[in-house]
Amino acid sequence: MPQAYIGVDVGTTSTRAGVFDEAGNLLATARHPIRIWHEAGDIVEQSSSDIWDACAKSVRAAMAEAGVAPDTVRGIGFDATCSLVVLGKDGEPVTVSASGDSQRNVIVWMDHRATTEARLINETQDDVLRYVGGSISPEMEMPKLLWLKRHLRQSFDAAGHFFDLADYLTWRATGSLQRSTCTVTCKWNYLAHDDGGGWSAPFFRRIGLSDFVGENYARIGTEIVAPGTRLDSGLTRAAAADLGLSVGTPVGASLIDAHAGGIGAIGGRDGSGGTADVCDRLAYIMGTSACIMATTTQPCFVPGVWGPYYSGMVPNFWLNEGGQSAAGAAIDHLLRSHAGYAEASTAARKDGLDIIDFLEKRIIARAGDVSRAALLARDVHVLPEFIGNRSPYADPDTRAVIAGLDLDTDIGAMERLFVAGLCGLAYGLAEVIEAFAAHGVHSSIMIMGGGASRSPLVRQIMADTTGLTVALPQTREPVLLGAAMLGAVAGGAFASIGETMAKMSALGRLSEPTAPGMAEFHSRKRKAYKMLREVDRGSREAMAGFELMLPG
Repeated sequence: MPQAYIGVDVGTTSTRAGVFDEAGNLLATARHPIRIWHEAGDIVEQSSSDIWDACAKSVRAAMAEAGVAPDTVRGIGFDATCSLVVLGKDGEPVTVSASGDSQRNVIVWMDHRATTEARLINETQDDVLRYVGGSISPEMEMPKLLWLKRHLRQSFDAAGHFFDLADYLTWRATGSLQRSTCTVTCKWNYLAHDDGGGWSAPFFRRIGLSDFVGENYARIGTEIVAPGTRLDSGLTRAAAADLGLSVGTPVGASLIDAHAGGIGAIGGRDGSGGTADVCDRLAYIMGTSACIMATTTQPCFVPGVWGPYYSGMVPNFWLNEGGQSAAGAAIDHLLRSHAGYAEASTAARKDGLDIIDFLEKRIIARAGDVSRAALLARDVHVLPEFIGNRSPYADPDTRAVIAGLDLDTDIGAMERLFVAGLCGLAYGLAEVIEAFAAHGVHSSIMIMGGGASRSPLVRQIMADTTGLTVALPQTREPVLLGAAMLGAVAGGAFASIGETMAKMSALGRLSEPTAPGMAEFHSRKRKAYKMLREVDRGSREAMAGFELMLPG
């Protein structure tokens, strides 16, 4: 009987489910939106119940599309954004919102309410911070937990469980309180290596969260397992009914969404017949944000870059994780803010395209060559850091800067801004790769995943800027595949994540050679990019300490 595996991916605005066969071939996908609340003060919240319901709808729709029966599904895996879920002692939602709405019980990864708490934690200079590049981010969970304790103490005290979103999903599926090494190591400051000691009591006491020490870490996880580990007895009766699957279907311990993309991409077969060297392959997973992930056999400490994390992505390897807090979100904001957006959207709809595909088609046709298309942004320069710099400067207060705008409002002007934004993202990526190399982390090929990876223009600009060959995974859904691999390991189809990567994934198309003169072009534009960073820093310094503000 054919066997199938399901991957469930929870992004910032939607859930997706993918059904794969044992060889990693995609049989069907489905998507369902999730609710999100945005408020002033960088507050972004969601509902864990709404997210689970959306997961169930996605799985049922994907199963129907694939035409597979529940008893052919031999495993399921979940990945999600690194958002904080708060539940009561009986699993009921506990509010994280000033509104008091209990359904708003998720602090989304991109919520920056805890910037002050992140600074307070960083001021301790605790040794644990060495494993997050020397500086914790407000996107991580300890600043968020400290914010809850300081500002919503009633919710903090009422909580019976604090979960990373991916671990919440496996708990909802199985009832297991086990956490994944991926989530707690990468976002909760757990030290998973042999001499790391796990949770650090001195660290918690130093940052003002000694509560967790006193309760023996019961609310944040006492049993940590590798991604893909089979959890309890599989799907509970209630979860199986929700998802339309069989009771007892194996469930694998989870991954963060970008890390699922890494698993689904970096171990793929390349046609040589040899075993892939995951340490020579950089993963760049680009969605709303972007993650830049390097795998090593030994720990490498890179200032401003998260990690090194032991078993943070590939079990028994170390992970360094650079990132861009706004990637797809930055491009989307640039386009929606442009005066030509309505005109371009109307034209794109007439052609049956989304706006980015529409713009890219026009740009490449005009340039005649995907590498030379970047010339369109010769005189427009963008530092696209709308919600801070994650790596390599670890500066959450960085903001975007644009130079070279004129009064043009047509689609042509919009195309120039679009390409300039892509170049800005590429230059930020190049800075992270250079920081890696300066501290002994080297790669010769970059595997791109996420929605933006399907763009030839994006891939080529990244290749031309970094000097690396850029490859696509053979599957068009590496994040979903990575999640499905967790189910394959849990179901016993393969003995390890490493074996699963080799059997279920392969590399696809490679980037084109850099056109003559384009390496020099990007080198010059990077000088302008660095000037924009200095403008951002200088402007903040100039206004520092000036407290007169309008109310509200």
